[in-house]
Amino acid sequence: MKALRGLFVFFCLVAQALVAAPSALAQKSVAPPEDALLSATPKDVHTRAKLHTELGALYFQNGNLIVALEELTIAISINPNYAPAYSTRGVVLYHIKEFESADKDFRRALSLDEKDPEISNNYGWFLCHTGKEKEAIAYFQRAIKNPLYQTPEIAYLNLGRCHATIGELDLAEEYVRKTLRFSPNNPQALLQLASISYKRGNYDAAREHLKNMVRLSDPDAEGLWLYLRVERRLGDRNAESSMAAQLRRKFPDSPEYQEFLKGNFE
Repeated sequence: MKALRGLFVFFCLVAQALVAAPSALAQKSVAPPEDALLSATPKDVHTRAKLHTELGALYFQNGNLIVALEELTIAISINPNYAPAYSTRGVVLYHIKEFESADKDFRRALSLDEKDPEISNNYGWFLCHTGKEKEAIAYFQRAIKNPLYQTPEIAYLNLGRCHATIGELDLAEEYVRKTLRFSPNNPQALLQLASISYKRGNYDAAREHLKNMVRLSDPDAEGLWLYLRVERRLGDRNAESSMAAQLRRKFPDSPEYQEFLKGNFE
């Protein structure tokens, strides 16, 4: 749904998805321009594996999952002990619904570098999106506790989303607000605050968070769908119709639009 998006977001997210992978926010390597990668002349196994991993992340960000998978597999064949390649491939495998293989790759990455906070964040993201929220929370917390983690706001946001998924809204809000301390204009954090307010039945607050979000970035399918439902709850049919039109025009194949067509507004 969203391409990782935070992540996602990898090494340094898909900084903002996997997510937009399922929106979230798995972390992806920050990939250099493809021409730079192709013209590079790596001198050692580590560098070659790193370049293929970055190229795989670049293809992933551009939505070319099959080629991304090929590049990451090449990276692993060059250096079977390069943890970032496994972590990145795990995210790609998730998006093609190869969940068992993805889990194996994340575990392999952790076995090679269990202290890497980005790998812990990525695995937590995967677990939270495969119904293992309690396990996921531990990995996000592990990432956050690492003093060398350069992007803790990503793990805080993922942690908040995961708590919200299991109905722990107070904890969810606490961690999402910590995201905003690091990144005050983070649209995904504002979207999550809106979602939390919506679940609490505080539709006016949800609307305000969404208004702030759209000032910062164009809403994705998740944001438009939530905005539509908020306006529906508040009785603004014109705004609801506007959100529906945008959802139909921009994201006709999204799960959110399919829910709209079915009339599943809850």
